[in-house]
Amino acid sequence: MPDFGALFSIGVHPLELVVRGTVMYWFLFLLFRFVLRRDVGSIGIADVLLLVLIADAAQNAMAGSYESITEGCLLVATIAGWNWLVDFATWRFASLRRVLEPQPLPLVRDGRLLRRNMRREFITVEELMSQLREHGLDSLEQVKAATMENDGQISVIRRDGASPPVPSARKHPPG
Repeated sequence: MPDFGALFSIGVHPLELVVRGTVMYWFLFLLFRFVLRRDVGSIGIADVLLLVLIADAAQNAMAGSYESITEGCLLVATIAGWNWLVDFATWRFASLRRVLEPQPLPLVRDGRLLRRNMRREFITVEELMSQLREHGLDSLEQVKAATMENDGQISVIRRDGASPPVPSARKHPPG
C-alpha cells in the first residue's frame, strides 16, 4: 500500500524549490533570448521554455525524483508564475519589452540586402529568397522592405504597394 503521507509531504524547503525554479527559468530564458533568438518560429521563446521546464519538472514529480508530488507542483507553479510575470511585465512596460523581446530586424530595404542584419541572424541569401518567393516575389528589386519580426516570421512590403500573398504558417528555416 502506498504511503500517502509521504506522497504529499515536502522533504525539501519550499524556498529552495522556488529558487531552483527561478534560477533555471532565467538562465534558460536569457540563453534562448540572446543565443537562439529567432529559430523558434511563430511561438514565443518564453512559451517553448515554459513547456520544456514544466515537462521536466512534472516528470520529476511523477517519476519520484522528488520526495513528494507537492514539491513538483510547487516547482511547476514557480516556473509558470515567472512566465506569467514576464508576459505581464512586457505587456505593461515598454522598456522591459525592448530588453526581453527582440526588435524587428530589417533584412531588405529598397531592393538592397542588409547583409549585416542577415549575418546577425545567420540568414543566407537563399533562405531569404525562399521567404520572398513564399510572398509571391521573385527578385529583390520588387521589395521595398523585408523585416524579420520578433517571432521569426518575415514580413514583406512590395515596391508597387500591392499586398503580397500571406505565406503558409511554417517557421522560417533555421540558419
